[in-house]
Amino acid sequence: MKAPAESDVDLWDDAVLADPYPVYTELRELAPVVYLPRNDVYVLTRYDTIRDALGDPETFSSTSIGFNPMVNEALAGTSLASDAPLHTQLRAVLSANLTPRALRGLKVVIDEKADKLVAALAAGGGFEAVDALARAFPLDIVSDLIGFEGPVKANMLRWGQAAMQVIGPLNQRTQESFPIAGELYEWCSSVTARDLLPGSIGRGIFDAEARGEIPAGYAGNIIHQYLGAGVDTTIASIGNIVALFGRHPEQLELVREDPALVPAAFAEVLRYWAPIHVWGRRVTRDVEIGSAVLPAGAQAGILFGAGNHDPRHYENPDTFDVTRNPVDHLSFGYGPHGCAGQGLAKLEGHAIVSALARHMKSWTVGGEQRIPSNITRSLEQLQVTGVEAA
Repeated sequence: MKAPAESDVDLWDDAVLADPYPVYTELRELAPVVYLPRNDVYVLTRYDTIRDALGDPETFSSTSIGFNPMVNEALAGTSLASDAPLHTQLRAVLSANLTPRALRGLKVVIDEKADKLVAALAAGGGFEAVDALARAFPLDIVSDLIGFEGPVKANMLRWGQAAMQVIGPLNQRTQESFPIAGELYEWCSSVTARDLLPGSIGRGIFDAEARGEIPAGYAGNIIHQYLGAGVDTTIASIGNIVALFGRHPEQLELVREDPALVPAAFAEVLRYWAPIHVWGRRVTRDVEIGSAVLPAGAQAGILFGAGNHDPRHYENPDTFDVTRNPVDHLSFGYGPHGCAGQGLAKLEGHAIVSALARHMKSWTVGGEQRIPSNITRSLEQLQVTGVEAA
């Protein structure tokens, strides 16, 4: 056995964060696991390697999802950053509120809100897509769902962004975001059922704690996941919907002609532009990948976008094709830690794709701006002009 291949790539260099896909290709073609000395991280680059690792939590532990010790300590005891048996217990309560049955009644509300918002934007002829749609829509949905009000609702965006930023290495972005993420951690540690609206999922989590379904004091840790992991990634995905269909009007036309393509179209958006750049795991034992050994104790980095563009798994992976229907894409993760909120994310994504296809024949995108970010790949600005209303 030999040591993994190496590359001098800096995964968190501004240029890489702006467009990581050339680097993903370079690393993926080098080997299924590549050591990056500049980051002291072993990145997993190929579809099958990533899926196998995500399906083996005993070897690839979630106790080190972050790339600095401070964030891993702060997240200890959350369902995001724990292993069985605690993870199993916390996940059951988190997921109980996010099953298709639990979300069924919410679908009507989400579809109606998306339709109303997109119809108004279409009528205006142009809009700034990030603030007016990508952020406005999920923030509205999640605040009602969890039962946030007042100052918490006002802080959702900055808390959610900071919570993802601090998962990166101890660079300037992380250090500037820690005080803001600290506000979220503090709120989650002190929140009570009375702070959340009656009938909300947040109240339901406290009810589960009162019934003894999770350990006392853990309700806030579960609520953290809705804000810490769910909001920023959904914002990124909705921005990507607008950008990709603006770039590929022929794909929008396919969805307009056949609305049954909506779920496949959203899955292709998630595959084509993964909302998460990299996610961590701690290797618990020496593990053989290809012809190399990944050593026990190593910090691994899951490159979802590299796996989603692996030509060994997807034909013509660099083509955006809404008829592909990549239901097995990696952007929701896989295995016991697969995204607990993916049902909600799909409801939101499907509602937006459907509303855009229903109310707009085409649009032009410009002013596409991304600010380098450690974990989430999200647009900061996206100007939509020349809207042809349907």
